Amino acid sequence: MQLADIFDLSLVSRASFDALEYDRADGSVATLTFGELESRSNRVARLLATRGIARGDRLGFFLPNRVEFLDLFLACVKIGVIVVPINVLYREREIDHIVADSEPVAVVTTRELRPFVPAAIPVLDVDELASAALDQDSGRVRTAIDGDEPAAIIYTSGTTGRSKGAVLTHNNFMANTVNLLMCWRITTEDRYLAVLPLFHVHGLGNGVHTWLASGCRMRLVERFEASRAAALFESFRPTLFFGVPTIYFRLLDLPDDQARRIGEQMRLFVSGSAPLPVTVFEAFREKFGHTILERYGMSETLMNISNPYDGERRPGSVGFPLPGVSVVILNEDGEEVDDDEVGELSVRGPNVFRGYWRGHDLPGPNAEPFVDGWFRTGDLAKRASDGYYTLCGRRTDLIISGGFNIYPREIEEVLLEQTGVREVVVCGVPDERRGEVPVAYIVADVSFNEAALLDACRRSLASFKMPRAFLRVEALPRNALGKVQKHLLPPLPPLPPLPPLKM
Repeated sequence: MQLADIFDLSLVSRASFDALEYDRADGSVATLTFGELESRSNRVARLLATRGIARGDRLGFFLPNRVEFLDLFLACVKIGVIVVPINVLYREREIDHIVADSEPVAVVTTRELRPFVPAAIPVLDVDELASAALDQDSGRVRTAIDGDEPAAIIYTSGTTGRSKGAVLTHNNFMANTVNLLMCWRITTEDRYLAVLPLFHVHGLGNGVHTWLASGCRMRLVERFEASRAAALFESFRPTLFFGVPTIYFRLLDLPDDQARRIGEQMRLFVSGSAPLPVTVFEAFREKFGHTILERYGMSETLMNISNPYDGERRPGSVGFPLPGVSVVILNEDGEEVDDDEVGELSVRGPNVFRGYWRGHDLPGPNAEPFVDGWFRTGDLAKRASDGYYTLCGRRTDLIISGGFNIYPREIEEVLLEQTGVREVVVCGVPDERRGEVPVAYIVADVSFNEAALLDACRRSLASFKMPRAFLRVEALPRNALGKVQKHLLPPLPPLPPLPPLKM
């Protein structure tokens, strides 16, 4: 099978069902059926073929959320063209890296975004394509494609360095879609409010794919805007919503009565792409009457682990491995750790990508991404005795201070519980005596009190985990999915050396 086969469950079998609502340029809302989406994508598929774009070619998508993104994506799936989505927040240097690496035959974009595409790259105007496609035959298009063929090259977020292209196959996407339909109970009765960017696997591989396979109704929005959120929830009345922690943090600003009304119509809120602070988890449950389902995935693997739909959705935990996904936590010697011990998480399963485009791996002595068939995620985790997994940060974020391991998330959770602290990220900085020491970058309101933070840390943390400094900032640098880009944090002023630790 191939992706088009599971999409046909709706595009063909539910052709008369209302499928999609989206904003027109004039501000009105349009509605399309699945059958209309099928016809539109067939026309685009034929148009791409007339332009010489063929099976195995890469085609860049530098597009915001809009219906033409979906038309193009479906067209590429049908004729075997490999989709290369590009973050619309990227600019020339970042885009140049992706197109130089993936070598697409062209990049499809808008007139507004065209100036950011490097001049040497062939560009297709999305509006011109949409107009030209109207002259094409809308009859069914199908190409026999093996499930192990690439469907997309998804470039990693690049929060610590240059992004790498994860090659995801039709089988990878299908395995992920079937898992989510079953485990999150997504059906044709759902109404999915789509605010996440389609250039990322969270919005595309989870959102779009489960919408198409389930036959539910989707409301597509260009981006999440807090000022518009309440009106969208109340007008569309979704039952299903996928978000990132920063979105849930912003939703907490809604009035209590509005939040309660939204919660009454919802079936499932899902969070991912970055750790969900326990404080946000608990405040959201109190305000909206819903327990957010947190899960764990990656660009390279799609979804790996999820809290259960039925049963305890444990705060701070990402739950259990999904069906068919195997997980192991290993120490630095490659040995499996005991329960409640931290190690690096490795995964294998039908969801795991086949490798990086052109074989690009991580630099350094641990460059090989696969060891004995297991993908090394680079994420630190621990497993409780009852099987729940908890993430402890990236391996590269681990702070080793005076011989002790410090996991930044533990400190961050303590700080987020304190009055006035809205956001926080902890990272390590060099220290003469201890090698590294933790420092905290904090977004806070007027009630911020550094002395109170120090006191809270002394009560809750071992002495070697105490932040060496607190730097107040206006905002944390984040990518489009809410992940903090630590390499963009402002530099700290010089810190005097600390005395040696008492062992």
